[in-house]
Amino acid sequence: MKSTLSYAFVWLAAVAIAGALATFAPNDRVVMGRVPVLTPHPLAAERTLVLITFLPTHRAQADNWIAGLSLSEESSINWVRMPVLNDPGTNEGRTAAEERLRQRYLADAERARLFPLFTNRADFARNAGLNGTDQFYALVLNQEGDVLARVAGDFDAEKARVLRETLNASNTIKRIF
Repeated sequence: MKSTLSYAFVWLAAVAIAGALATFAPNDRVVMGRVPVLTPHPLAAERTLVLITFLPTHRAQADNWIAGLSLSEESSINWVRMPVLNDPGTNEGRTAAEERLRQRYLADAERARLFPLFTNRADFARNAGLNGTDQFYALVLNQEGDVLARVAGDFDAEKARVLRETLNASNTIKRIF
């Protein structure tokens, strides 16, 4: 006759094995976060570089990334600029914010790549796996909005290399902070 202790030991061993398998088994769907996909336009490509700005001061960093990656001349990279704005809660408020953006980005080429997102900034950052809203981020997203790579802050060659590798590779996850 088996004791209750032996049943408990077998149960704990099974839980431990299941936990180890869940932790160490390969998983092709591991992502760093998720960005809501609200329209098919910006994520039409298999992978898209998304330049996330939360504050007006982040615009200069986004411009430096655009210049550093030669995105204006580079046609092989699908990319968008995504200012994340707190939702004013009304259509009139959203229209006014969009008008301010149109006044900042006058060229049709700039406007074509502009994808403002009206939401709660803190919730967006949390869902996307970001460390907050106080810095600029460049993300590589797949069509489902999964974050495959992310870098934060100013442009530098190593961060750019990570993004380019992820844009050109398959099933890779990269992060630099």
